[in-house]
Amino acid sequence: MQRLDNKIPAEGLGVKEYLPPYLNPSIQIKDLLTGVCFASAGSGYDPQTTNQTRAIPMLDQLDLFKEYLGKLETNIGEEAAKEIITNSVFLVVASTNDILFSLPASGLPDDVYDSMLVNLTLSFVQELYKMGARKIGVFSAPPVGCLPVERTLQGGQLPILESNLPQSRIAFVDFYNPLIRIINNPEKYGLEVTNRGCCGTGLREFSYTCNQLVGTCPDDSKYLFFDSGHLSEIGCYIFANLTIPDLVENLF
Repeated sequence: MQRLDNKIPAEGLGVKEYLPPYLNPSIQIKDLLTGVCFASAGSGYDPQTTNQTRAIPMLDQLDLFKEYLGKLETNIGEEAAKEIITNSVFLVVASTNDILFSLPASGLPDDVYDSMLVNLTLSFVQELYKMGARKIGVFSAPPVGCLPVERTLQGGQLPILESNLPQSRIAFVDFYNPLIRIINNPEKYGLEVTNRGCCGTGLREFSYTCNQLVGTCPDDSKYLFFDSGHLSEIGCYIFANLTIPDLVENLF
């Protein structure tokens, strides 16, 4: 699933076929020049999230980006590196795992955790800005709950942050509403099943529990979800077609 998350935005934005992971030991300078992926499946804004998922924490991902900047400057010079970063699009996709794992474990009221998550999101975007990023897309959480964090970010906090960061373009990418539209209108998007995944029963199998022992559906192109928590390949493409045009309009 991580490869799909890297592949489809890169294709949709016309960058290249696939964003290779920065930690790939065979990464080459040509990859650094045209875009790489720092994401770690299972991460989140809340540091407690990665204690449960064993993913690379978001702050550590920023450290990797800083390391990347050093490599870029060494190979092409500081000015050329700055130009690349200034004109690049940064996509930040997080919060789902925070809501699934860290919110219940925190014992905090929803509104308190919501405020904390908003602040962590804004802080992460500000750190990216300090490191040279100017075009930043921040994805909302999918329909895993109804925390007001999404309304807070879209309705005020991200636009306010953008106004305080000179030359920045910060776009809120709505994951929730497009996904609900697809779920409620499968035929419109060429799908047959949107209420369960292709893997196993489609209701509980998730990530590594989707394996050869549980099997898959005959044709995953008819399913919005591959497992109980991840979109299928066709689902990713449909979602990208619904959201990338607005993302481009807001960032350029």
